[in-house]
This record gives sequence, C-alpha cells and structure tokens, in this order.
Amino acid sequence: MTTVDPLSRGEIIQQLDGTYELFSLPTDEDTLRGILEDCLAEWEHVRIGMLVPGAVWEIKPPCQPRTGFLDGYITVDFQEWHLHLCIGESKAAPPETVRLRRTARAELYRRLNPDHQPTSWGFRLFNGGGQQQITVLLPNPHLDEEQNYMDSPDWDRLYLWDRLREKYLSQGYDPVDRSASRFFHG
Repeated sequence: MTTVDPLSRGEIIQQLDGTYELFSLPTDEDTLRGILEDCLAEWEHVRIGMLVPGAVWEIKPPCQPRTGFLDGYITVDFQEWHLHLCIGESKAAPPETVRLRRTARAELYRRLNPDHQPTSWGFRLFNGGGQQQITVLLPNPHLDEEQNYMDSPDWDRLYLWDRLREKYLSQGYDPVDRSASRFFHG
C-alpha cells in the first residue's frame, strides 16, 4: 500500500458550512462517468443529494441503479425515481446553455474539524454556473449504515475513498484520513 506524504494536502477552503479540503478531478465525460459508476456500485453504502447552505439532502439509494447516457447526460435510474446530470457534450441546446449545464468542476473532498482532521468524505460536481449538481457522501468511519454516531471509528469504511483517491488522483493511503477520533458536525 502506497502512503501519501501527510504534508501534501489538497486545497483547504472555508465555506459557509465548514472547512473543506478539495482534490480537483478532470471533468471529461469518461472520468465523470467512471467516478459516478464507481460510487453508485456501492449504492448500499453511499448517500446522494445536494449540500447547499440551508439544505442538505442525504438520500439513501433504494436499489442498485441502472445508468444510461444520451446527448451528454447520464441518467441514474432507481426505478421509483431517477436523475439526470449533464457531464458531456450536448447538442440539444445553444452552446451557452450547454456551458452552464455541463459539469465544470469535479472534486473529491474531505470535510475538516477545527483541528483540520477529516470527519466526512465525498465527491461532488458543479455546473458551469458554479451550482452544485450532486454530492455523493462516501461511507464514513464515524457513522454506521443508519448514520448513527459510532463509539469508535471503523477505518475500513474508508475503502471507497481510498479506492477513488488511488484510481483518479494517483494518491495512496493517507494517514491524515484516520486522524480524527470522532465525528465533527459544526
């Protein structure tokens, strides 16, 4: 297992809802489709939704989704409901409209406590207008499958985060991910 230099950190930013460490990803169609499919393959262990000031949607997928792709849009179908994300080239609208709709920023992130230790991990996309398209909340070692606080962290729950970092950022195991003793909700 490759280890990352803990001094090699991502971009740390302050947002209205807390401190985040960001790891930028390519926004080409193949990469975005791959990451989404890797995350959704773990549908039983992730939550999807949006995290914007004043609203957090944490939806537990009800079943393994079917995915399709048409005219720049990936469709994620959970049978009872579905979603569409513009992650590629679309010919169905004027170029300026397509530029606003299409993913312009993609990132893996870790949300940090006041000591800059990670306590939440995810993947999120933003369109050309800077609006959030989706957040995938990855399995959290401080929370169980029902999102209850755990007495002690289960670091094995970082398997998806570690896999995504390795595959899409070429970064190995980072001991910083296992530094917080409890969940922080600030």
